[in-house]
Amino acid sequence: MTEMRSPFYSFRPAHHALQPDGKELVREITDLAHKHDIYVSTGDWAEHLLRQGPSFFKQYVEECKALGFDTIELNAGSLKLPEEALLRLVRLIKGGGLRAKPLFSVKFDSSEIPVSGDRAFGAYVPPVKEQSSERVENVDLMIRRAERCLEAGADMIMIEADDLCQRADSLRADIIAKIVGRLGLEKTMFEASNANTSEWFVKRYGPRVNLFVDHSDVMNLERIRGFNLRRSNPSSSFTSPFFLM
Repeated sequence: MTEMRSPFYSFRPAHHALQPDGKELVREITDLAHKHDIYVSTGDWAEHLLRQGPSFFKQYVEECKALGFDTIELNAGSLKLPEEALLRLVRLIKGGGLRAKPLFSVKFDSSEIPVSGDRAFGAYVPPVKEQSSERVENVDLMIRRAERCLEAGADMIMIEADDLCQRADSLRADIIAKIVGRLGLEKTMFEASNANTSEWFVKRYGPRVNLFVDHSDVMNLERIRGFNLRRSNPSSSFTSPFFLM
């Protein structure tokens, strides 16, 4: 256990299995979190286990379940798997009784962009103009892959801040609106790298927007959420929605 972020805990073991003492500690933490109605999510460790074969990933899912984790993250960019393989992982996680949360970026390696005429990507239509950069921005492809993950049973889609919402003064508001419009606010979580970015999201999309924030921003985020909820509905009692630290 190398990293612990309250109230949602990021599980990043040094090996694919914890020692007995470590398992007991993790289980105590997850039990305590559940007593306070907090769900517990893993970090993006899955890609390291997949290098050892699918059986290790299945073992990882089973161990996460036994340790009390609720959600397993899948970093689609780091995994570099074909789309169907990613969907199989989502189904495997769901079959193990856990929530699946794929993480996507708006940019892809140029090799990941489907060639003209390739219909294996559902409704994806290749761009007319050829793009030569190594990292290619393709919002439609990202959204379509996220949609397929949701169709396969994923509970939440997390969107990386890089090239999208890393700084409040350079937010890509049009792209964010497109993502929310296609995936839905309830099923989407955005990385918010600083307090100004968090404030922008809450003001634009309301206090129940799902944000992944650093622990140093949690209290400020809750203050912003509470202020905006009371302003829109003075008689309401505020219960914090999902957020990560």
